[in-house]
Amino acid sequence: MGSGNAIRGSRVGAGPMGEAERGEAAPRVRVSFWCANMHETRPSFASDAAVPELWDCPRCGLPAGQDEEAPPAPPKNEPYKTHLAYVKERRSDKDGKAILEEALERLRNNKSPW
Repeated sequence: MGSGNAIRGSRVGAGPMGEAERGEAAPRVRVSFWCANMHETRPSFASDAAVPELWDCPRCGLPAGQDEEAPPAPPKNEPYKTHLAYVKERRSDKDGKAILEEALERLRNNKSPW
């Protein structure tokens, strides 16, 4: 007695068709890329496709280039900035004190804009 499921153990696209059903594969070329950690990655591209200058290293995530002697430098990671750090970039201490005094004066006079 069967379970009534004729495609049990199969998946979409599975079968004995092979390349005859899907068509011929495009000619491929493998290109080596090296990252700053000297990891080599060899993705394949269609022979008539444009090969990119940079490729992400699958091992460490750094950018990789085709020149083994001079791989691309790792990107600079800037540290996390707080809101206060961004405010200090836009305002001088003198401006900050003037704004603070203005707000305190409004509170003292009970003329708060809030």
